[in-house]
Amino acid sequence: MRAVDTNVLVRALVRDDAEQAARAQALLTDGEVYVPVTVMLELEWVLRSRYGYGPKLVAQVLGKLTALGNVVVGEHQAVVAAAARVAQGWDFAGALHHALSEGCEDFATFDTDLVRRAGRGARVVPPVRRI
Repeated sequence: MRAVDTNVLVRALVRDDAEQAARAQALLTDGEVYVPVTVMLELEWVLRSRYGYGPKLVAQVLGKLTALGNVVVGEHQAVVAAAARVAQGWDFAGALHHALSEGCEDFATFDTDLVRRAGRGARVVPPVRRI
């Protein structure tokens, strides 16, 4: 199994360099690949900040990537949960931090936007509390 860096995923997704995109696509379809959770975090940031992807598109991309049969994503369940929260308006980093805190009493933050987002819709576990 090969691990991939963020730039490989970006090239395969945005195809802004034809030669690198072809090599990245070949690598991604050649066998199993491992995507560290940190690469997923950076991928979201690059797609959003550099390429202008909106939250819904980011959530779709992350969701499709985690569903590929030959892709093993580090902290898979947390990434899937965070991607679903992005579709609900959460920031991916905050959603991922929260998802990785499963089993904790609560998630303490000064981020009022995160507290507000967590308060909308279904109750989240652990609860997000502003301190």
